[in-house]
Amino acid sequence: MRVLVAEDLYLLRDGLVRLVEAFGHQVVATASTGPETLDALRTWRPDVSVIDVRMPPGHSDEGLRAALTARREIPGLPVLVLSQHVERLYARELLADGSGGVGYLLKESVFDADQFIDALERVAGGGTAMDPAVIAGLLSRGSPDRLRERLTEREYAVLGLMAEGLSNQAVGRRLFLSESAVGKYTTSMFGKLGIVDDEDTNRRVRAVLTYLNRT
Repeated sequence: MRVLVAEDLYLLRDGLVRLVEAFGHQVVATASTGPETLDALRTWRPDVSVIDVRMPPGHSDEGLRAALTARREIPGLPVLVLSQHVERLYARELLADGSGGVGYLLKESVFDADQFIDALERVAGGGTAMDPAVIAGLLSRGSPDRLRERLTEREYAVLGLMAEGLSNQAVGRRLFLSESAVGKYTTSMFGKLGIVDDEDTNRRVRAVLTYLNRT
């Protein structure tokens, strides 16, 4: 797997490079600013990128903007962004095109190597990887949860774990269900949400967006 690492702090960038390579993947490029990140994304078109949200020159959202620009130019380009804090708008923007291949983790998650690499590989495969803390932050709006009225308790639980990016197998382990049972709940849930199967839309991402925007 060819990986780009974009992080302005040298020690964290070097640590990420070593971590990725320790799991047998190749770091094809690194970047330390927003413009460098965008150039590297366009040049290398990596299998997946790890990108810090806040980077020079402005230390605001240059990394995220580089990722979003690259995904508009190269649809489906997999990116996993790292942030110090939960930023609702950033997570929603990443998921907005519904194509998958996106992740949003808090930097503290990097200290769990297995979890981080699992998220990176999931994103590279076209899935989603959302930090549970990010999901909690996105949902703490105090608005009525109309989605609960449309789904059974079990379907709602499956969708919540899906929002974190878990596979059917992983959801089954968490809820003590067989993978086939999770598949049945997922199919039923898609039907109730009006999410049909087609070649251009990632149904799981659309379901996650519905979950995150539930009102």
